[in-house]
Amino acid sequence: MNGSNTVGAGQTPSEAAWAGPFSAFPTDCRGPVVSAVRTAGPEALAQALQTTRARTLGLIQAWQNAMPDLSVTPLPGMNPPLWEWGHIAWFQEWWTVRNRQRHWGTRSASSAESFDASLLPDADALYNSSEVAHDSRWDLPLPDFSGTQAYLAQVLQRSLAHLQVLQDNPAGVSDEALYFWRLVLQHEDMHNEASVYMAQALGLVLPERLCARAEALGHPDGHEVTTDLSPSIWVPAQVHTLGHTGPGFAFDNERLAHPVALEAFEIDAAAVSWARYLPFVQATGHALPPHVRCEQGVWQVQKFGQWQALDLQAPAVHLNAHDAQAWCQWAGRRLPTEAEWEGAAQHPDFAWGQVWEWMSSDFLPYPGFEVHPYRDYSAPWWGGHRVLRGASAATSAHVVDVRYRNFFVPERRDIFAGFRSVAL
Repeated sequence: MNGSNTVGAGQTPSEAAWAGPFSAFPTDCRGPVVSAVRTAGPEALAQALQTTRARTLGLIQAWQNAMPDLSVTPLPGMNPPLWEWGHIAWFQEWWTVRNRQRHWGTRSASSAESFDASLLPDADALYNSSEVAHDSRWDLPLPDFSGTQAYLAQVLQRSLAHLQVLQDNPAGVSDEALYFWRLVLQHEDMHNEASVYMAQALGLVLPERLCARAEALGHPDGHEVTTDLSPSIWVPAQVHTLGHTGPGFAFDNERLAHPVALEAFEIDAAAVSWARYLPFVQATGHALPPHVRCEQGVWQVQKFGQWQALDLQAPAVHLNAHDAQAWCQWAGRRLPTEAEWEGAAQHPDFAWGQVWEWMSSDFLPYPGFEVHPYRDYSAPWWGGHRVLRGASAATSAHVVDVRYRNFFVPERRDIFAGFRSVAL
């Protein structure tokens, strides 16, 4: 595929056309929210895939408008934009188009012999994240902007055609048969969030409607959404079932569900706000995130390259795990374990969904873990990463689920992460 390829009419929705479950999701989740796409049938999945793709294309165009040469300096938390978008297409093609065992779900093989050739010559050598080293991605002969869009469009068309076969034959519909479409949908949503936090780190100006759910942008009067200083929730001693239970899709790291005994504890009902975090900075001299400053006594925040007044009641964000632990030590509190977080999230007053939240738990397998066909999703990262729970304002509703385990190295500040605390 080369620069002469173009996307056909009607295949590139504009930024303004993008809407759907992402923009309709509430600003804050309350209680044990679950993702509807985990149990969605073929028709709903087809619609969700197209909704997500419209956001992808909107972000692609917004990036091109903000950075015409799409030239990003090699950094650990970055990917070349053209690689990022081509990888989305490759991943969808690999699992739902090229995979001859796509209807077998978690029972399918992951060996190359089970996959057909790509629509794009040398696609595996370009976009297979399991094989293509991160630092080498800047030197690859990637398709250009229009070629990348064409690859995305062609793959989606074929993926939807295979999904239509299931819709036309309901007797063949099962969680296993739909597994890979549910996987590639959430994979694309995750990469869209990555596009947003990469743009934030670079100071690119992107349309807010592509970066945060509509309700997270503010009230009709133009004021930002705020929350009061968080009260606490008392969680009684209990045995909580940690992980995925019941039918539907689950990531491999959410299995197997298992009982965890919890002692009674008191936990913040919402993520720690700037009003609670900044006194710690002032008292200790702890470093601020690079996007926050105090100018002439006024706290300001930089959002996508624009400095504005900091909403002190908003959740503190762009904090790494060490920042969160330092605040807890100063405040005489601690970070929750992921079992405590998931147990507390069963409470109807437990508010989440604006920032990812650092846990005290390392990213480790649950008892009875079995790797899924996408073998590099979890297993390579055990031990070196820290668990985050919840979601950020940039997270698609397709991904938001009380059982979802996000994970990053504890030093990362570029992601939309904050924390909540537990009483000692």
